[in-house]
Amino acid sequence: MVRSLGQQPYFADRLARQDAGHGILLVAWDGDGVAVGDVYIWLAPAEEPELRTHLPGVALLTHLEVVAGRRNRGIGTELLWAAEERLLAAGHEQVALGVGLDNPDAQRLYRRRGYAEWPYGQVPTTKVVYHPNGGHETQPELCRIFVRKLS
Repeated sequence: MVRSLGQQPYFADRLARQDAGHGILLVAWDGDGVAVGDVYIWLAPAEEPELRTHLPGVALLTHLEVVAGRRNRGIGTELLWAAEERLLAAGHEQVALGVGLDNPDAQRLYRRRGYAEWPYGQVPTTKVVYHPNGGHETQPELCRIFVRKLS
C-alpha cells in the first residue's frame, strides 16, 4: 500500500485502529497487486463535537482516495459501495462523511451516490497532509457533512 499510495504514518495508524476494533481499512487493488485506492470506515466516536451531537454512533467514511491516473474509472465508487455494504451488513442504518469545501469533484460523487448535505452547516475539522519525504502535518479544514441512509 505504502509503495503506491505513500502515507506510511496514515496506514500504520489506521491498521492499529482496525486491530483495536475502531474501524476498517478497505483497499482497492489492481490486477497486478498494486494498491490503487482506499477508504477508512471510522467506527469510533467522531472527533468533531458537532458530529457526536447530531449523528451519535453513526459510522464515518474518511480518507477516500484513488491514485492519480486511476481516477474517474469507478474505483472511488466501488470503494464507497464496498464500505456501505459492509456497514449495512453490520446493522448500520446510515453513514456520514466530510468533504472539504475545495473538493467539488468529491461532492458530486457523493451526491450521485445518494448522500445529502446535513442541515447543521459546515464543520471545522483537521486534515493531515502527507509529504513525499514521509513527514506529515495537520491543517484546519472546513467541511460539508454528507449523510446517506443505508436501508
